[in-house]
Amino acid sequence: MGRLSRAELQQRNRARVLAAARDEFAERGFRDAKVDGIAGRAGLTRGAVYSNFPGKRALYFAVLADLAEHAPAPTPSHTEPAPERSPTPRDALGALARAWVARLPLTETGVAHEPHGAARLGMHVMPEILAEERIQRPFAQLMKLDAILLGLALERLAPKGLHPPATPPSTPPGRPRQVRVAEAALTTLYGAGQLSAAAPGFVDPFNVISACEQLADLDLGDVWPPPHLPYIPQARPADAPWSPPPAFDAVRGEPARLTDDGVVAVLGLHRLEAAEEAVRAARPGARVTAVLVTGDPDELTPLARLVVADLANCLRQAFPPSAWPRLQVVYDETGTLAAAAGVPAVSDGTEAAVRIEAARIVARADGRGACHAAAASSAVADAAADQVPRDVRD
Repeated sequence: MGRLSRAELQQRNRARVLAAARDEFAERGFRDAKVDGIAGRAGLTRGAVYSNFPGKRALYFAVLADLAEHAPAPTPSHTEPAPERSPTPRDALGALARAWVARLPLTETGVAHEPHGAARLGMHVMPEILAEERIQRPFAQLMKLDAILLGLALERLAPKGLHPPATPPSTPPGRPRQVRVAEAALTTLYGAGQLSAAAPGFVDPFNVISACEQLADLDLGDVWPPPHLPYIPQARPADAPWSPPPAFDAVRGEPARLTDDGVVAVLGLHRLEAAEEAVRAARPGARVTAVLVTGDPDELTPLARLVVADLANCLRQAFPPSAWPRLQVVYDETGTLAAAAGVPAVSDGTEAAVRIEAARIVARADGRGACHAAAASSAVADAAADQVPRDVRD
């Protein structure tokens, strides 16, 4: 066997640390787990652990993110009849809630039998988020992103079981914006998760599922207003090649389609809600990609992976592929993808966007409002083209 390169050795050691940390957290719980214990389990030094992770919390987030991203897909039932209609928002919210509560430790018996088992590994996530304001703000924006993803999926479902159109608009006629309903559903599900850990036996999963189903019938007066900004930047025309590195779409669990025509938004973890501005302003059928960047990739990127994966796993079980939101989410820990979009330096406050056509960057915008500006520029271009006489265009 040939000698491992430095990168290969680092990758192997990182995998050993993650596996050892998972065992340590499962056996001892997060609070009682020790970095020295993790190092001993991995057969490495304490320094080797810290060379891969800046601290125990970062390692904890990384372990949970790996577990969420590699959770086994549910085994399909061959006894259930094929559905005769497309699911309604009520159906989908019920299915999402069932998938969510299925992974919770809901009974006292389960807690006593496995007090620090895999089902309870995540019980210290919220206390660790609450411990520092530096983590709370990105987490709040990650929850906003989850609500946007779920809301967009709900909007793509036709009411009363009718088949949705082949290419639904951003907010289908007759269907209000559903992000507020999504926020209410996530509030219910996260609350159930916290109570299942803090008060074993209190949470009734059937009540949680029923409550989420009922949310589909609520009218929360949810509308999408244009961005309320004192100054919305104008997208600047551009003409540059677009050759992005390979990336993975965390929503669909497959390689991201980055060369399709559409909008690529580079967003720091303080600006994730701006992704909705790109989706709402983009023309129907355009692909929108949110590239998540941060000034603290060692700790905050694993948190982002965890929060998005927790929703995406349930969303893929509850919604048909035709209803998955037209928003890709990719992580850019090294800033390579951001650099390809012309954003050489990133932080948690970054907001920049480019519009892609025929594998070229044709417009770009930076700063607050950039997502709306870049996406809306396609509509402006279309309108301008419509003003040109047909004989001139031909």
